[in-house]
Amino acid sequence: MKRLAAMLLSLLAILMPAAGAHAQPIAAGRPINLYVGFAAGGPADLLARIVAERLQDQLGQPVVVQNRGGAGGTIAAAAVAKARPDGTTLLLVTSGHTGAPALYRNLPFDNQKDFSPIIALAQSPVVMLVDSKSPYRDIQGLVAAAKANPGKLNFGTGGGGATLTALAAVLLCRDLAIDAVAINYPGSGPANIALTSGTIDFSFDIVSGAMGLLTAGTVRGLAVTSPHRSSALPDVPTVAETVRPGFDVTGWFGVLAPAGMDHGLVDQFNAEFARILASPPLKARLAALGIDPIGGTPQQFAAMIAAETTRWGGLIRALGLKVD
Repeated sequence: MKRLAAMLLSLLAILMPAAGAHAQPIAAGRPINLYVGFAAGGPADLLARIVAERLQDQLGQPVVVQNRGGAGGTIAAAAVAKARPDGTTLLLVTSGHTGAPALYRNLPFDNQKDFSPIIALAQSPVVMLVDSKSPYRDIQGLVAAAKANPGKLNFGTGGGGATLTALAAVLLCRDLAIDAVAINYPGSGPANIALTSGTIDFSFDIVSGAMGLLTAGTVRGLAVTSPHRSSALPDVPTVAETVRPGFDVTGWFGVLAPAGMDHGLVDQFNAEFARILASPPLKARLAALGIDPIGGTPQQFAAMIAAETTRWGGLIRALGLKVD
C-alpha cells in the first residue's frame, strides 16, 4: 500500500502544476500581431502601442503593432477576419467597426460573425478642434459662421467615413443644420496636420489623439461630444451644454480575434488585458490622455458590439450615408 501511495503521489506531482506556475504560453510563445486599422500617430495607434508594450511584458513574448490604415479600419479588419484563430493575430477595433456594415458595400467580412470578441478596452469622447490661430473662439461662433456661409467651411476627420469621428461630425452637422464640406483623411494625424496648416477650418478627433496638440496650445478644443466634460479637458464644454442638448457620441476601443478562437484562449487574452487595465500606472497614463478603461467579459463586449451596430447602422441608413 505504501508503494502504491508513493506511486500515486509521484503521478499527481507530474500532472499537477507547481504552485505559482504559469499556464501554457499564449500562441505557443510565438509573436503576436496586433492590427490597427489606422495610420500611426492617431488615438487607436497610440492605445495599441501602450497595451502592446504591457502585453509583451506580461507574456514575455513579442507583440507587434501592424498598421493597416484605410477604409475606416476595414482593411485591417478584413486581414484579421481571414487569419487563423491561433492567438497570433488580434485586432484593436474602434467604434467605427459597428458602422462599417451600413456604410460600405460588399464588405469582405461580417463585423460580428467573423470575429471573437476579447474585451472592451477603453472609451474617449470626440472633440471639435480649430487651429490656435482660428478666429473661432467657441462652438457657437463657428456654428454661426457656418450657417452664414453655407458650403464655405470645411472640416476634417481621420480614418475614413466609417470612423466615429466622421459619424459624430455628420450627425452634429445634421442636427445643427450646418452645410460644411467633409474631408476624410487616412488617420487623425494627417487630419491634424491639415488643420494646423490651414487646409481645413475645423476638425473632429478622439480626445486621446488630440491631447498632444491641445497641451502644446497648437489647437483649441471647442466642444466634446460626451454628455459630461472630459476629465482631461475640464475647461472644454460639451456639445450638449452649448448648442445641442442631449447630444452624446463617445468613442470606444476594444480587441477582437478571428472567429473560432478556442474559448480557453479567449479567456486567457481577456485576463491579460484585464490585468493591463487594472494597473494603476496605466490608469493614470490613460486618464492624462482623456481615456477611461472599460473592461468586462468577452460576452459583454459581444453584446456591446451588437447594440452599437444596431444604433449606428440605423442612423447611417436614416441619413442615407454610403462609402464606395
